Amino acid sequence: MSHARHLDPTGERYGIPTWPFRMAPAGYATRRQLRKQGLRPGGQPVAGQLLWKSRKACRSGGTRAAWLYRVDLAKPVRPMTPGKAAGLEAAMRKRRTCPDCGQVKDYCIPRSLGACVDCADTPAAYAA
Repeated sequence: MSHARHLDPTGERYGIPTWPFRMAPAGYATRRQLRKQGLRPGGQPVAGQLLWKSRKACRSGGTRAAWLYRVDLAKPVRPMTPGKAAGLEAAMRKRRTCPDCGQVKDYCIPRSLGACVDCADTPAAYAA
């Protein structure tokens, strides 16, 4: 596959500057890359994009995209407040609580089972 298909640094073809996967110029980053640096987009507009064909989408001709933001305009990530931390802890506790036995597990209850592994593995679960 030719990378030239997704190369449009001026934005004439795609409307915004575009580069092939892993070929973004220095000074641009995706949200995940910004987060690793302790940064966030901070309300700035999308500055460019990466385009690539994913292996799964090759059969159907699908193209994947990732938006790029300017690193020099990014802002620091907001610190976790006590209220946010408490809310996050409550949400995670609910995901770890088995609806059948009520025990809080150290893993999230799988949606596919609908209960903890112990409750889902009982003979009564197989009869249903």
